[in-house]
Amino acid sequence: MTSAPTAPTLLVGARIFTGTDAELLDGAAVLVGVDGRIAALGPEAELRARADAADARVVELAGRVLSPGLVNMHVHLGLALPGTAGAAIASKSDPDLLLVMADGAKRTLQAGVTTTRLVGESRYLDFALRRGIDAGIVPGPRIFTAGHALCCTGGHGWDSDALEGDGADELRRLARLQIRHGADLIKVCISGGIAGEHEQIDTPQLTDEEMASIIQVAHDWGRKVTAHVGPSETLRRAIELGLDCVEHGYQLTREITELMAERGVWYVPTITVSRCEEFFDAQGVPAWMKERALGAGPRHWESLQHAIASGVPIAMGTDMPPAADFDGTTATVREMEFMVEAGMTDLDVMRSATGRAAELLGAPGIGVVEPGAHADFIVTDADPTRDVSALRGIDWVMKDGVVVRDDRAGAR
Repeated sequence: MTSAPTAPTLLVGARIFTGTDAELLDGAAVLVGVDGRIAALGPEAELRARADAADARVVELAGRVLSPGLVNMHVHLGLALPGTAGAAIASKSDPDLLLVMADGAKRTLQAGVTTTRLVGESRYLDFALRRGIDAGIVPGPRIFTAGHALCCTGGHGWDSDALEGDGADELRRLARLQIRHGADLIKVCISGGIAGEHEQIDTPQLTDEEMASIIQVAHDWGRKVTAHVGPSETLRRAIELGLDCVEHGYQLTREITELMAERGVWYVPTITVSRCEEFFDAQGVPAWMKERALGAGPRHWESLQHAIASGVPIAMGTDMPPAADFDGTTATVREMEFMVEAGMTDLDVMRSATGRAAELLGAPGIGVVEPGAHADFIVTDADPTRDVSALRGIDWVMKDGVVVRDDRAGAR
């Protein structure tokens, strides 16, 4: 069971990335209240006096860099990909699958990801897991979830996490069904992808009437709609209908990214999924899927570069399990390194995984270090706003005022 803070905590000695500001704060301290929120951010001397009066525990961070906990915006905790590993997951009973998801949630939190956006789970187990995490029964990140993704009959994800529907009325009902279960957003698959055997990435899969029905329901209920999509022409139709966000965008043109920037449509590139050969091998995916994914890599990379050049708002998400081993680090950190390699600044990538991600979620108080925000933090030796590879050294994680990982020498 995850314990709640029993006394205030004062974090001192750190240089602080606020999740928004370009420069680190020096000489400041963070006071965390017993409610798991940031009670104060200010000069260390002033907060030490306040902390002494409150009998606060003091954590000395000695010149290290304190950043908001990371926000991963494209996560599947129970996804069953085609192949041997996916088949084992798909065959599990609900209780066993929930245990798999809980283990993934714990690993995600340990990796420094304190908030996740789930974009397609099965059997509504994500809602049960969220309740367990919120209640402190199991450790895990804060969860925002779409519930089931929506697709046409035989559409992308039909055999894993998506619910099939045809026609505006049926898809409208399925969108409402996700909201009834507690969905924070709606995910819709409007084209093919890399994991569908009987489709191609550029296969359009919904009519304008079907897309419009989902978008209207979501917006009427105050939810955003994000779309799994590959080709630009299919995306253009969805943008004209009011789409809020794009997942993957394997084949974006500069023209379409200019339109995205103009309309304020967000992009979660998941660039790792078209260059993670070792992960696919470990999952035992079939040859056709591996070839399609890796073959999509060059255009996917170009799509991200178009988005960067056009000024599209970008949020970080992996599609791979956030804590999965990848090139000597986690998939989350490797995704962020790829984003820098594609042309984003280290600072902008850090913002994409903290304050800017929270902006897309519509969740104030997440991804930032400011009074009233959730006390979610990671600590590194070096400054990740100047080199995101510093995140390879995450060894201290706090969520809601509770230290959930401390690998420092002498830590108890």
